[in-house]
Amino acid sequence: MKIEIEVYARRTSEAPAAPAVPVEAFEPPYYVAVFTAVRTQHQTGYSEVSARMEELVKDVPGYLGMDHAQTPGGLGVTVGYFRDADALTRWRTDVEHRAAQRRGRAEWYESYTLHVAKVERSHGFTRAEAAPAERPQPRAVLPS
Repeated sequence: MKIEIEVYARRTSEAPAAPAVPVEAFEPPYYVAVFTAVRTQHQTGYSEVSARMEELVKDVPGYLGMDHAQTPGGLGVTVGYFRDADALTRWRTDVEHRAAQRRGRAEWYESYTLHVAKVERSHGFTRAEAAPAERPQPRAVLPS
């Protein structure tokens, strides 16, 4: 099955025009919460609550970061990274987060799944800049 995904960088500290980049690979072990959802047509208030949750989770000791992707067909995938199970529990039991979860089930989600896993291996890759000889050379513009 082929899935096309648009990736949205959800890091408010970066400029809006910054390129999307994945959360870095952390030193294991750590935990991930993978939330996969299909939303309903009714999305009133979703953006505001989502933005609030993104700010709130940053205050959880042990929170490492978040990645989010959305398919054109409406499947959303959010991955939260946490240093340990205690950090994940603090997030799961946060009062404001619990209220957002209830509202999500009542209004915003057609269906969702949550997978929680302990990461035992992690690595990353970043393409190095092209060598000067490989970079496109500027063309001279001659007056006509």
